[in-house]
Amino acid sequence: MTNCKLCDKNPAAEILGICKECLKEQPEKALVYVQQAHGKSRNPLPAEPPRVSGGATCQICAHNCQISPGEWGFCGLRANKEGRLIQLGGTPKRGIVSWYYDPLPTNCVADWICPAGSNSGYPNYSYKPGEEFGYKNLAVFLGACSFDCLFCQNDSYHQMTRRLYPVATAEQLAQAVDARTACVCYFGGDPSPQMPFALKASHLMLKNKSNKILRICWETNGNIHPRFLKAIAELSLNSGGCIKFDLKAWNNHLHKALTGVSNQQTLANFAALAEYIKNRPDPPFLVASTLLVPGYIDPEEVGAIAKFIISLNRDIPYSLLAFHPSYLMDDLPPTSLQQAQECYETAVKAGLSRIKLGNINLACFLNLFPIHGKDLPASTEENSPAWSS
Repeated sequence: MTNCKLCDKNPAAEILGICKECLKEQPEKALVYVQQAHGKSRNPLPAEPPRVSGGATCQICAHNCQISPGEWGFCGLRANKEGRLIQLGGTPKRGIVSWYYDPLPTNCVADWICPAGSNSGYPNYSYKPGEEFGYKNLAVFLGACSFDCLFCQNDSYHQMTRRLYPVATAEQLAQAVDARTACVCYFGGDPSPQMPFALKASHLMLKNKSNKILRICWETNGNIHPRFLKAIAELSLNSGGCIKFDLKAWNNHLHKALTGVSNQQTLANFAALAEYIKNRPDPPFLVASTLLVPGYIDPEEVGAIAKFIISLNRDIPYSLLAFHPSYLMDDLPPTSLQQAQECYETAVKAGLSRIKLGNINLACFLNLFPIHGKDLPASTEENSPAWSS
């Protein structure tokens, strides 16, 4: 870590050089440092979504990149070749993707409220009440992203994007579903740059499934093109799956510094999907999470996100996730117990009914992990935190 290059008082991540306070209060002065940080991270891809007048336009994710001849789009899967948009991955026929199986219940943002790990959704959307032992999740890792998080916890996607490998067809991915596969989760990277591929594979999976239950879930930064929202919502609603949004920051200047892009479409998409909750209150359809990045994502940010969620539906589950040093912010410490507790208490005071502190394997939590809300053990009152290891 280093001292902030603007105020010279507060600590800052080395890659940014700017503290949280200056990012919020002096965004114009901080901008040059933000651009330098993402330039280092993105090379050789553009540091921000291109907006070239008359360029080839991509409408796969919410960036709507306008790409000049000979250049790449933000995700690295599209390019402008002689004035024509070329798609090198993420199409219905070709995905940059890998996958593996996780035995259920698995480590998932929604594990505490989804059919694989709770009574929620049984018997229509899960094989067993409680934990779905004996079945597995097909974890689909998509090798591109529409954000550039300097703290990325899954940065191996960068190599997949740059190599445009490994490649698979939607049919090959669909064939990975067998009789013991109870759910599929798309993550990465992010589904947003490869939505046509993921949608095609999902429809094939559901058409060919040999078992009665197959939940389709999405773990995303939320930067989805609005034209795909209805399609992913219906897939998850009808199959018993959920859509998990990582709401990384509330303040847009802070969000741009940490991720390289705005959060406005993510927030708009989250609000749009919240309208579907009434169609299937159980199991939970929409889930939010926030990574508690030390020095940047504090109780003020979490409180603002919590109030936004409450404005839509106070029963939307919210997971607060512990950070571990990773990618270009590997000089930051892990989330401390104090930071986690303060953020948790802020979300509780805001009035959310379902809150969890996640990533329980991290030592910073000292084996104390509160869960607040409807899914508490029977011995715990609804409005008080439960502590378990």
